[in-house]
Amino acid sequence: MPSAMNINTDTVDEVVLALLYLTLHDQNRAWKGHDWDVMNRLYERGLIRDPVNKTKSVVLTDKGLGESERLFNQYFVGAGGMGK
Repeated sequence: MPSAMNINTDTVDEVVLALLYLTLHDQNRAWKGHDWDVMNRLYERGLIRDPVNKTKSVVLTDKGLGESERLFNQYFVGAGGMGK
């Protein structure tokens, strides 16, 4: 990422959390193939459990699971509930 860019990390974090909802499995696990800085911020905010381990997925906390679903609907679900 170019250093001259002024990145809104709050929005990046929200979108990644929403994308974690898209890959949700086993009730509260999601594939963690996202930027490590973002994953660490989500962990620090109590939305996911510690992402530093050998598994390819991360566990969302109850708070993170609810917020992930809300953000997924906010960013990716159309007004009629169906995508384009």
